[in-house]
Amino acid sequence: MHALLDAIAAMSRPEDAQRIFHGRGGLHPGCEQWSLDAYPPAFVLTSFLPMEEGALATVGAALQARWAQIAPGEPLCWVFQCRHADKPETRLMAGEVPDPHAVTEQGARYRVHVLRGQNHGLFLDMAEGRRWVREHVAARRAADGRGPRVLNLFAYTCAFSVAALQGGAAQVVNVDMGRGAIAIGQQNHRLNGLDQGASFLAHDVFTTWGKIGRAGPYDLVIADPPSYQKGSFVATKDYARLMRRLPDLLAPGGHALLCLNAPELGTDFLLQQMREQAPPLRWVERVANPAVFADVDAERSLKVMVFAADGA
Repeated sequence: MHALLDAIAAMSRPEDAQRIFHGRGGLHPGCEQWSLDAYPPAFVLTSFLPMEEGALATVGAALQARWAQIAPGEPLCWVFQCRHADKPETRLMAGEVPDPHAVTEQGARYRVHVLRGQNHGLFLDMAEGRRWVREHVAARRAADGRGPRVLNLFAYTCAFSVAALQGGAAQVVNVDMGRGAIAIGQQNHRLNGLDQGASFLAHDVFTTWGKIGRAGPYDLVIADPPSYQKGSFVATKDYARLMRRLPDLLAPGGHALLCLNAPELGTDFLLQQMREQAPPLRWVERVANPAVFADVDAERSLKVMVFAADGA
């Protein structure tokens, strides 16, 4: 636990939502079970193994001591979540979580819900992917003199859409089968004053190609599917189905941003699938993950890959 406690002792007061400690990356032997995130003003400690009350008290004391230094006089708020199958729980350990709860990242605001479910509404490891989208869209707008059209597949709470519109996108089509997630996505747009330019389809991507295609072609297609979600998406069989659609969805010179968060599947999986299913698209780059998410094996970590259609 020493590495986790050291990270707490050294942290600055977080203003944006961010990861503080990433034990899952394997760079801190003995701490692989823990991650610590900041969703200001709340901290969330996640453990993938059950924790003894004494260990929780040790973390709580460390957080309290550091918080007293970086936010004197303000109450500490932190949440514990255990994701072990034998003892799953989410527990408010101290303070009060705002309701509604909004956090910032790179100048954007997003709704989160740290006391409900395992997904809190904003995936922190995708921060650099959102930055890439914002900057890519802004560069395309500057070069072409018009805002690009963007398709956001498996949109979840539509954070990519917010980033694209902030970058100057003319239109973003968001598609996700989760109606609750799409509703939060609509709130995220309102939070950022983005009342125009986005549409929302609460549908299964694979049964909505006709409607998706009619709104195209797109200058940027973003796909951030779950790696394995029965009834929704299984990467080993469904990524190929998605890739086959890309040449028809993309405008000449368009780009695709494809994401994969499956430790057992590396970059070669996406590269090989693309060569087989959509050979007109060429690989451009892998977007770096936030530094705090460093992993002993980069192939196990989140893969965010950029591909370009002919003409780019």
